[in-house]
Order: sequence, then C-alpha cells, then structure tokens
Amino acid sequence: MASASRDPASPYATAARISDSPCYPQYSASLKCLEEHSSEKSKCQEHFDVYKECKKKEREARLERNKKRSFFS
Repeated sequence: MASASRDPASPYATAARISDSPCYPQYSASLKCLEEHSSEKSKCQEHFDVYKECKKKEREARLERNKKRSFFS
C-alpha cells in the first residue's frame, strides 16, 4: 500500500514521517553536521538555514494546495 504522503493526489499529501518529507536530505545533513562538530551548533548554521528554507517552501506549497480545495468537494 502506498503512503498517502507520497501520493500527490491524496487529500492529505503531507509528511507523516520526517523520512517522507522532501526536506529529509537537509534534515539529515543538519544532524550529520552536529555529529561531526560535537554538537557545536554555530558550525552548522548554514545547514540549519537550508533546512529551514526547505520547510518554509514545503509549508507554502501545502497551504497553496489547501487553498485550491473546496471544503464541500
């Protein structure tokens, strides 16, 4: 059975798990950076910013999809 989060036609095309998110590579890179730099956050800020921007775009796309749907259809 296909995951609803991967089916763009699904009424709930959201990431139920972080691994289903289109931002998962950025998320993983952030965690890897933290591991490599002994959790020194300042050295990973660029990774955090990239991930944050990806999540922002993902949210905007979801809001746009929802805006196009009618509550009664």
